[in-house]
Amino acid sequence: MNAPAASAVIAETSVRYEGWRIVGVCFVMATMSWALGFYGQSVYLAELQRVHGWPASLISTATTFFYLFGALLVAFFSEAMRAFGPRNCLIAGTVIMAVATALLGRITQPWQLYAVYALLACGWAGTSLGAITTTLGLWFDQKRGMAISLSLNGASFGGVAGVPLLVVAIGAFGFAGATLAAAIVMVAVLVPVLLLFVGSPPVRSRPATGPDIETLTSRQIRAQAFRDPAYLTLTIAYALVLFAQVGFIVHVISFLDPIIGRERAAIAVALLTAMAMIGRVVVSTFVDRLNQRLASAALFLSQSIALLIVITSRDEMLLFFACGLFGFSVGNLITLPALIVQREFPPLSFGVLVSLLTAITQTTYAFGPGILGLLRDATGSYTMPFAMCVALQLMAAALILTRRRVTPPAPSSGHPDRAAA
Repeated sequence: MNAPAASAVIAETSVRYEGWRIVGVCFVMATMSWALGFYGQSVYLAELQRVHGWPASLISTATTFFYLFGALLVAFFSEAMRAFGPRNCLIAGTVIMAVATALLGRITQPWQLYAVYALLACGWAGTSLGAITTTLGLWFDQKRGMAISLSLNGASFGGVAGVPLLVVAIGAFGFAGATLAAAIVMVAVLVPVLLLFVGSPPVRSRPATGPDIETLTSRQIRAQAFRDPAYLTLTIAYALVLFAQVGFIVHVISFLDPIIGRERAAIAVALLTAMAMIGRVVVSTFVDRLNQRLASAALFLSQSIALLIVITSRDEMLLFFACGLFGFSVGNLITLPALIVQREFPPLSFGVLVSLLTAITQTTYAFGPGILGLLRDATGSYTMPFAMCVALQLMAAALILTRRRVTPPAPSSGHPDRAAA
């Protein structure tokens, strides 16, 4: 193969480039993963309460455990993909998540919920943000930001389609039947697609001279990140925001159910996720020209305004508006951290830094559902939990603007390292 680097750069800008098939695969995977592993949590919480009569704090604490355990796995996903390859890792994540989803509808004791959520966390780690961004990093250099944005629209579509379909399926088949059906669909759709379209990533040539961050191990890259104020302000700000965002999304159906009813609550969540998709598409058209930290702060503030409306109003239309306003930021707040890492840090460290950021933010937001559930049970309403979320959003907006990168922590040249990605 002659001049692989040049041909790869040219091919990446073409619609015929094989990486765009991977974008399509990742879109489908994000749709399934977020429908069952993220947005589905709000349905699981409400349904487990209805079926078993368990308190919100017990179920939401199990959700916290799910995210926390998954975060421990995400941090090392880039190493797993290097050892076993993208196809094998993604298939394993898909099958594990499907099995866990099927088992979720058949539990009868609280300890079983924790066991199933441990399994679900393994599947989530292998099919969600860290897995998708790491996979795309193997195929894309110049168009990585666009590839990530397009793929993660599947996350929003998973909420738009997944939550209403889960609610309808539960009404038709019961909780156990609906989770089994969802698991079968996930395996039947994703496994053949992964087998057909995900092969070996392209091999890129490396520069003959010049410094190379490849000499740093993943551990050394992580150690540098923890000493870098630019990385810390980015990571902490998004950890606070996603704590509030995930906590609200998990509890939103339980909050809205007594006010507007279960069916309208599901529609409100669908609106939220539809706006997440619209927001990501709108912002992605000019995100490369934005100050991405300033854009992040503006999106944090828009979510805090939406939460204030939720706290102070019981008008159905205003609540729908608030869910839509909140949702406009959701998709972008999933996408923007990886784009900021790509812009501010050496490309060869992209996979390691994004996996680390994902693990840290997921560890933090893992506590969101549990803490909000505990505050809800302690105070008897969602006013205090949602007010806390507003405070966290405002803190994050200030923090992300306090420090920006001026010079990279290490020199970079050439194309991203396939192993580090």
